[in-house]
Amino acid sequence: MRALIGDGLAPAREGALALGRSFVESSIRISLMRNRFLPANRAMLLGILTACVVLSGVALAQTAPHAGEWSAYGHDALGSRYSPLTRITRENVAQLVVAWTYRTGEAGVETQQATKFEATPLMVDGTLYLSTPFGRVIALDPESGRERWTYDARADRGGDWGDFANRGVSTWLDLRAAANARCRRRIFLGTIDARIIALDAKTGSVCTGFGDRGTVHLRKGLHNGPYYAEEYELTSPPAVVNGVIVTGSAVADNNRTNAASGEVRAFDARTGALRWSWDPVPRDSSDAAWDSWRGAMAHSTGAANAWSVLAADSARDLVFVPTGSASPDYYGGERLGDNHYANSIVAIRVSTGKVVWHFQAVHHDLWDYDVASPPALVDVPRNGRMVPAVLQATKTGQLFVLDRDTGKPLFPVEERPVPASTIFGERASPTQPFNTVIPALSPQSLALADVWGPTPADREACAAQIRPLRNEGIYTPPSLEGTLAVPSNVGGAHWGGLAYDPVRHIVVIPVNRIAAMVQLIRLDQVDTMEIKLNRSRLGDQYTRMHGTPYMMRRRMLVGPSGLPCSPPPFGALTAIDLNTGARAWDVPLGDPATIKPELAALSKTPLGTPNLGGPILTAGGVVFIGAAMDHVLHAFDIETGRELWKGPLPGGARATPMTYEIGGRQFVVISVGGSDDWGKGDYVVAFALSR
Repeated sequence: MRALIGDGLAPAREGALALGRSFVESSIRISLMRNRFLPANRAMLLGILTACVVLSGVALAQTAPHAGEWSAYGHDALGSRYSPLTRITRENVAQLVVAWTYRTGEAGVETQQATKFEATPLMVDGTLYLSTPFGRVIALDPESGRERWTYDARADRGGDWGDFANRGVSTWLDLRAAANARCRRRIFLGTIDARIIALDAKTGSVCTGFGDRGTVHLRKGLHNGPYYAEEYELTSPPAVVNGVIVTGSAVADNNRTNAASGEVRAFDARTGALRWSWDPVPRDSSDAAWDSWRGAMAHSTGAANAWSVLAADSARDLVFVPTGSASPDYYGGERLGDNHYANSIVAIRVSTGKVVWHFQAVHHDLWDYDVASPPALVDVPRNGRMVPAVLQATKTGQLFVLDRDTGKPLFPVEERPVPASTIFGERASPTQPFNTVIPALSPQSLALADVWGPTPADREACAAQIRPLRNEGIYTPPSLEGTLAVPSNVGGAHWGGLAYDPVRHIVVIPVNRIAAMVQLIRLDQVDTMEIKLNRSRLGDQYTRMHGTPYMMRRRMLVGPSGLPCSPPPFGALTAIDLNTGARAWDVPLGDPATIKPELAALSKTPLGTPNLGGPILTAGGVVFIGAAMDHVLHAFDIETGRELWKGPLPGGARATPMTYEIGGRQFVVISVGGSDDWGKGDYVVAFALSR
C-alpha cells in the first residue's frame, strides 16, 4: 500500500475518495438548504465532514492493497482472498509453469514436535515477505525468488509445542513517518514462543522503538497462571487496523481446566504499548456473558482463544475474532452453561476493546469444534441490495452469513434439539444452531449401513469399530463407551477457511468428510489400559484432562487399508451461491493415487484426501488451492468446479496460496511442507505463465 500523503494514491483510491468528496459536498448542500446554519456552524460542519473523507481515505489506504499486491493473509484486512488480477484465466491456466523455487533450509532440522510450514507470503512495495516455524522472516525478490534479507528471531526449537506452525507475517505503513524513514513500512512477526517483533521492511532490522527494544512479550500479564511455556503460542499473524495490532493466541488443547487465558490483546503499532485486553472467559460479574458460565471453576477456565486469523473493518472500527473451545475441549462439567464468547465470532471495537456483538456457532463445546477458520468480510446480495456481511465456516460443516453491523444471520438459523450427555456431572446444550437454507458443507451423520471400505475386509473392520459406539448424529456427546464424531475434530470446514467471489457471489470452502471416535476414560481405569501415544492424526491420541475425572481418547476411523471408514470423497471443495444459499457445485479435492499409485485400483469413486489449507480466487475465474495430501497445486473453474490444471509440488502444501503481479507477469505462490501426513518440506514455489 502507498501512503495517502507523499506517495500518491492508486487510481481506485482516488476514485473512491472523489466519490466520497462528492457525497460529502452533496450532503453539505442539502444540510445547508434544510437548516439555516450560522456561518460558524457551516464551517464546523464542513470541517467535520471533510475530516470524515480524509479519515475514510486513510482507512482505505490501510486496508486496500494495490491491484497487484497481497498485503495481508487473506489478501487484505477484510480477508476475502479475492484478487482482481486477470492475466491468468480459465483459458490459459493450463500453461502455468514453475517460475522459481526457494528453500528455507529448515526441512532437515530435527525437533521434538514436527513443524508445519503454513505461511502465506505477503507482497507489498515490490518485495515478497514470509515467515517460518523457527521464527525467521525472509524477504524475496518476487520476480526471481532471490533472497534480499533474512531475520532470525531464534524461536525456541526445543519445545513440545502443541502446533509447531507459522502462517505468515503482517505489515503496516506508518503514515506519520517521513517517506524514507526507517521502519515506515513494518513487518510484524509472531513467534511460536509468543512474541511479536517489529522489523523494518527494507532491511529486516529490528524497530527498536516498538515494545521492549522491538519485541512485545505476550506471556506477560495473562489472567490465568501459572502455566507452562509450551501451553501458550502464537501461530497466526496478527491483524493490523487503524494503527493497532490485534492478536489472539494458540493455547494447547485438553491439558487442564484452568489453561492459559485466551485473551485477545491490542497494541499500538508504532510503540507496542498495550491498548486493551479482552478475555473470552468472563472474569467480571458485570459482563453480559457471566451467567452463561456456571460452576465453581467456570470463571477460572482458560482457552476459548482465537488461534486463527482475524479480520478487520477499519471503517467500522471493528475487528472480528473467531474463538475456540474453553478448556478442556471434551469435558465441560466444570464450565456448565452455553459458555458465551467461546466457539463464536466476536465483533470488537478496535478503539476500545469492547464487544459490539457475538454469534455463538457451538454452545458448550464438547467436541473440539473451534471456530477455526478466518472470517471473511464481504458484501452479499439480500432482498435486492448489497449487505455488508461476515462469512464464517465452521468445523461442524456450517456456513453462517451474518450482518456485519449486528451479527444477525442474513440466512435463517434455527436452534434444533441435539442428544444429551450420559457423563456424570456433564450437561450438554439441549439445542445447537443450524442453517435452514444453506446446506451442510459436510455429512452430519454416518449410519452403520453406510460404512465404507474398498474391500469386504475393510468394511467389516470399520463396522466393528463403529458398531459399539454411541451414534446419534452430529453433537452426540463424548461417552464412556465411545462416541462417533461426525464431523471429526478437524472438520467439516477447517482452519483453511474460504474465499469469496464478489462478482458472482460464490463462496468456495474446502471440507473434510471423515469420521472419528472420541471416548472418555475414568481415571480409575487408566492403569489397566495400554496407552500408546501417537503424533499422527490417524492414530489413537490420549490426553489427561487435569482438573477432571477423565482421560480423553480419540482417533480417526480408518480400515486396514489405511483409508477412512466414511464414504468418499474424504476431502472436497464445495461452493455455495449466496444469491440463493444453494450449493453451486461440489467436487473431490486431492487424489491419493498421486502419492500412492496402488490406491488407484481400490475404488472407482474419486477418493479425495483429507485437507488443511485454504483457497484463493482471482478475477480470471480461477480457484487455486493446495491443502490436500497429494503433492499438487489445484486450479478449478469458479462457475462449474471443473478442475482446470494441476501444478506438481515437491511435497504436500498445507498452506493457503497467494497471487500478485509484477513486471507484467502474474505469479501464484504457495508454501510446501505441512509435516505430519503431508510430508516434510521447506519450499516456496512460484508459478507463472510460460514466457
